[in-house]
Amino acid sequence: MKRNAKQKSKLHPRNKHQGRYNLKALSLTCPDLKAFIIPLNEDDETIDFADPDAVKMLNKALLETYYEVKNWGIPENYLCPPIPGRADYIHHIADLLATSNQGIIPKGKHIKVLDIGVGANCVYPLIGNHEYEWLFIGVDVDPKAIENAESIIEANPHLKGKIKFRLQNNVKDIFKGAIEKTERFDLSICNPPFYASLEEARNATLKKLNNLNEKKIIEVKQNFGGQNRELWCYGGEGKFINDMIHQSKDFSSSCLWFSTLVSNKAHLQNAYAQLEKLGALAVKTLSMGQGNKISRVLAWTFLSPEQHQKWMSKEAASGKSS
Repeated sequence: MKRNAKQKSKLHPRNKHQGRYNLKALSLTCPDLKAFIIPLNEDDETIDFADPDAVKMLNKALLETYYEVKNWGIPENYLCPPIPGRADYIHHIADLLATSNQGIIPKGKHIKVLDIGVGANCVYPLIGNHEYEWLFIGVDVDPKAIENAESIIEANPHLKGKIKFRLQNNVKDIFKGAIEKTERFDLSICNPPFYASLEEARNATLKKLNNLNEKKIIEVKQNFGGQNRELWCYGGEGKFINDMIHQSKDFSSSCLWFSTLVSNKAHLQNAYAQLEKLGALAVKTLSMGQGNKISRVLAWTFLSPEQHQKWMSKEAASGKSS
């Protein structure tokens, strides 16, 4: 099993969100953002990142300005993810796919990506399709999340047929019920629930809100939202990732590269051990960073370099014929 770890502390070079947000430019595309802009000092402006409505409007402006997504929105209290970090995952995973394609990032609808836990926000597919023209299947256990994600696609006719969704009926299954028997995915991506309990999620949110406010906050209010299934699961991130690794073995020939975001570095060693035990032929750890926050993507494959080459040659032929 080959293992590769790269240390990076800044956003990916292709990430469109380098530096501070240009709020004036964003408000030209999305005028509703103006109401949430507040002065930071004499020369700069910001928004209140403790205000969920402000964060949601910022996301709407970013998606419209950079990714041509109109009328984006999410139900109240659903996860409103930071766009720069989500874009970073997409760009790093594109580089990973290039390692199987003679160093060239494959673009186009012949590349198919499975998003485990797509959420109501549908952000990964929206960014990935715009940047690389990949097709996406988004899977979620929450019917309301699927319904909202579908409404985003309906509001953007140019995305019809490029991003589709499936409801996962069994919360214990990750790939079963998401991947059909004859399907092949070039990538699977996932942003797993981080916390092990609702109380742990609330305490973490309370700490974050107090860091964003001068006044002490005693009431939990999610500035990035998040339903229970989005924020926590029994056993937390570590158990979810281990379950994903074990279940991926049964679909070893259905997906070229499996991957997941890993927020807690402490979960990596156990994941490495499980992957080695199951016979993964290559494991890569892609480090990402935004400001003081460091995260990483864990990716693995059960296929040999020769199988990768054969896989991508078939995909290239498919792309030429489509």
